[in-house]
Amino acid sequence: MKFWSSPPLHGLAAAVDVVDEIHQLFASRRLFQWGICLQDSEEVLGTCTLLNLDPAHRRGEVGFALCRSAWGQGIATEALELLIGFSFEALDLHRLEADVDPRNERSLRLLERQGFRREGYPRERWHHLGQIHDAVFLGLIRREWSGAAAAEPAVGGERGRR
Repeated sequence: MKFWSSPPLHGLAAAVDVVDEIHQLFASRRLFQWGICLQDSEEVLGTCTLLNLDPAHRRGEVGFALCRSAWGQGIATEALELLIGFSFEALDLHRLEADVDPRNERSLRLLERQGFRREGYPRERWHHLGQIHDAVFLGLIRREWSGAAAAEPAVGGERGRR
């Protein structure tokens, strides 16, 4: 929660309320949040989220969180790749954005490896756990996405995959 914009939840009841809200927003297609787990396990290691959807401008914001024990295994990379593909292909979004704490170097590197570019640095954007934090804004345009070529129809109307 060090780089999150909200404090940790206080108890099981608060967690149940958050999950209920996520289900309602998911059903209304205003937020998409999935749990991240390994194929051979039902243990949730983190989340990958598409939020702040703006259908009129075909954009949304990505977010992800992963437990420390799962870092460095490519799990967040795979989840983010799937989220980006869903956003651009299934939802036909034009732009994705991310708002990251500048101290969160791992998340910044992950986003940049996926093609996100740094676009701004809002100072003192977040008040979190008694401290004020800056942010880094990043953006990814569909045509700049490395998966865009794979998503384009190939000869005969088939979709190609690399």
